[in-house]
Amino acid sequence: METTLRKHIRDIPDFPKQGIVFKDITPILQNHGVFEGTIKSFVERYRNREIDLVVGIESRGFLFGAPIAHQLGAGFIPVRKKGKLPYKTVEISYDLEYGSATIEMHVDAIAKGHRVLVVDDLLATGGTADAACKLVIKQGGVVVECAFVVELGFLNGRSKMGNVPVHSLVNYS
Repeated sequence: METTLRKHIRDIPDFPKQGIVFKDITPILQNHGVFEGTIKSFVERYRNREIDLVVGIESRGFLFGAPIAHQLGAGFIPVRKKGKLPYKTVEISYDLEYGSATIEMHVDAIAKGHRVLVVDDLLATGGTADAACKLVIKQGGVVVECAFVVELGFLNGRSKMGNVPVHSLVNYS
């Protein structure tokens, strides 16, 4: 699967700013077979792990997390930027390379003891994924693992995740 995914991840130089090489996963989404294979890879990994809920991190985490949750027979929880969810929320702020950000989820999203899989398209520095895990734990959930399509291993985001296991389908180290 890794070789197939690498063929469908497009490099966009100097996006969103000079010196960055953006890993564009749009070609994965455009190809039914590759997208289906990506979802299947995750589902096979987590099928027997007793996942109650899948947390998808805004916004590309929704694209992978929702179909994974559906196929696992689990619920789906969106984690969004502050101010985007309509009901009462619990939030966490975290530092970015330049500044800070806040993400949130609904206060009733996770019950104590729920086994949660956190999903996003890409792991870079790990700040957002780490914050999402902290939200899950804050609500009494247990993070089973964090799953990513792409990992930029050279940015060491995995190290920010503490004791939370990390799985990625493609790692650019």
